[in-house]
Amino acid sequence: MSTTKTNQQPSVERWVRIPDGTKVRHRSEAYDGVIDGLTEIVSGSERNPDGKTQYRVNVGDSTRLLVTEDHLNILVDNKNMVLLARESELYRRSVTDRLRAVFPEDRFVTTGGKVPASKVPASIEKSQ
Repeated sequence: MSTTKTNQQPSVERWVRIPDGTKVRHRSEAYDGVIDGLTEIVSGSERNPDGKTQYRVNVGDSTRLLVTEDHLNILVDNKNMVLLARESELYRRSVTDRLRAVFPEDRFVTTGGKVPASKVPASIEKSQ
């Protein structure tokens, strides 16, 4: 029996939330940040697979940006484990396995070439 991953978006029932503290990089703008929660969105078309939220990403200097899951890559270390702020290796391994089960391999990237928060594009909406 063969098991293959599909690149389909997870349904709401299967949606796996990226945990707070996870280090991420914007896919097109290339700035790094840390997930620090979810914000429920009242208007607008871009939302996470749950249909109602966007991730709040801390990019430094007290700046938070709202970003959907589709625009984020997940940062990994040299052991290909997800980078999480102040978490044990056992927890990081658990999160890595859970996220790798639902995200395609190209969504996991190594650190390097970070864009400073001061270079974050003004076109992206900021939340305070």
